[in-house]
Amino acid sequence: MPRQTWKTWSPSWVDLETPNAARVYDYYLGGSHNFEADRRMARQAMEQWPDLPAIMRANRAFLRRAVQFLAGEGFTRFLDIGSGIPTLGPVHEVARELRPQARVVYVDRDPVAVAHSQMMLDGDRLSSVVHADLTDPDELLAQPDVVALLEPGEPVALLLIAVLHFVPDEAGPHALVRRLRDALPPGSALALCHADRDGRPDQVRPHQDIYARTRTPLTMRGHDEIARFFDGFALVDPGLVYLTQWRPDRPDAVGPHPERLPGLVGVGLLP
Repeated sequence: MPRQTWKTWSPSWVDLETPNAARVYDYYLGGSHNFEADRRMARQAMEQWPDLPAIMRANRAFLRRAVQFLAGEGFTRFLDIGSGIPTLGPVHEVARELRPQARVVYVDRDPVAVAHSQMMLDGDRLSSVVHADLTDPDELLAQPDVVALLEPGEPVALLLIAVLHFVPDEAGPHALVRRLRDALPPGSALALCHADRDGRPDQVRPHQDIYARTRTPLTMRGHDEIARFFDGFALVDPGLVYLTQWRPDRPDAVGPHPERLPGLVGVGLLP
């Protein structure tokens, strides 16, 4: 979609002057659902950390591989929390390559991302978009579309892709994930990606400073903190690893220094 046609997909009330994390992410991926303020912030960040577009693309590639794996395991229900804008390989398209009847509920707290998503998914009877906040799990789990997805009978794949690092420590991110885990049907799964502070410690402070300018500040965490999100889940091989190390499409896709793309990822299954 050419950028000059933004009026066809952007609600009239959207603030075009303030950077938005979902649209910045879209820009890193090479998408068209972003504005000049988003591109300006992304370019400033890339001046300090040129690998950022590669990190975001690796994150999206992990999402694709994780959804493909889960669909291959028989999952047909997906709950994508912190979904942003479902562009460039969204969950519903990837899942339906293997499971044509896959149902997806996208959840985001950002009204801009929700509005964009609703316009993009208009007419898709198997996908819905919910405006709710991960930090209020009871309210999130009470949304009718979420309630319907979690009905007993089939397991649900919970996707927390690049969202928990936007939850500050004081909000109790591990307790939030436990609350979601306890609401899942037996046999459900968790796929998670989280910004890691150990792989590139030199970039932690400047990157967090950049995101402090947006409405979604960033908290990068270490390996042990991220591993705790999988309490109660059995990690599937290869466990909690860097972005390119999780079931790569080709062995040479990992590269000699996977820590250069410092996101830790994993998929876990509930008994």
